[in-house]
Amino acid sequence: MLLIADSGSTKTHWCVIDKNGKKLIQTIGINPYQMNDIAIKEVLEKELYPYLSPSSIKDVHFYGAGCSTVQKCNLLDSVLQDFFSDARIDVHHDLLGAARALCGHEKGIACILGTGSNSCYYNGYEIVHNTASLGFILGDEGSGAFLGKRLLRDFYQDQMPADVAMLFINTFNPVLEQILDNIYNQPRPNRFLASFCPFIASNINHPYFHSLVSEAFDEFILKFVLKFEEAKYTKVHFLGSIAFYFSNILRESVAKAGLSTGRIYESPIQGLVDYHIN
Repeated sequence: MLLIADSGSTKTHWCVIDKNGKKLIQTIGINPYQMNDIAIKEVLEKELYPYLSPSSIKDVHFYGAGCSTVQKCNLLDSVLQDFFSDARIDVHHDLLGAARALCGHEKGIACILGTGSNSCYYNGYEIVHNTASLGFILGDEGSGAFLGKRLLRDFYQDQMPADVAMLFINTFNPVLEQILDNIYNQPRPNRFLASFCPFIASNINHPYFHSLVSEAFDEFILKFVLKFEEAKYTKVHFLGSIAFYFSNILRESVAKAGLSTGRIYESPIQGLVDYHIN
C-alpha cells in the first residue's frame, strides 16, 4: 500500500492507495519547526492510527511545511519510520509537493498561498530556483497569516474605515491582551492569524477587504514571482486555501503583473496521487 501526505501548518491530507482504490484521511498539520518528535508521534497515534494499519503501508511520500533542512527532514523521517516500521519513507519539502502536484512533469512557477507562502521555478523534474520562506514574522507575504496580521494591525492602528472597524468589533469582540497572548505566547500563532481569513472572505465585496487581499497578492508576486525570469514565459500556478478562495483577486494581480495564471488548487493531494501512480 502507498501513503501520500501533504502537510501544511494547519492540516495534513493523507491518501492511502491500494488495489481497491483511494482513502482520504485528514489530521492537524505536522510541522517539525513547530512540533517535536513527541508531538508528531501523538498526532500519528491519535488522528491517523485509527484509520489505517501502519504495518500494511510499504511506501510513504510525505511533503511537509518545515521540511526544508536535512535536520528537520531527518526528525520527521525518524518518527515516520518508527510508526511505519515496514515502509520506505521519503520526506520532502511541501514546495516540491506543490510543484509536482501543479506542474506534473512540465515546467512552471509553483506557488503556495495557504497559512504561509512560498514559490519556486520547477523545470519538470526538480526545483531549480526558490525564494527563501522566512515564516510569518519576517515574510509569508500574501498568506493567510499575512492577511490576518495586516487586518489586526489596521484595526489597532486605526487604519480601518469606521464601518469595517465596527464590523470587526461586533464579530470578534477583540481584547488586545488576548490577541497578543495568542500571537506571542500560545502555540501556532500563524494559524491564529490565518483564522481571520474567513471573516475577510465573507466581506470581500467591501472595498477595504478587496484592497487588503489585492495588495497582499501584489506584494507576493513582486517578491516571490517576478524575481524568476522564467515567469515571463511559463505559467504561474498556485496552491492553497488563500489562493483558491480569493482566486478572482489573485488572477487580477497576476494579470496586472503581465503574467499568465495556470492551475489554482486548494489541495495538492490529487495532483500528487496522479504524479506518483502515473
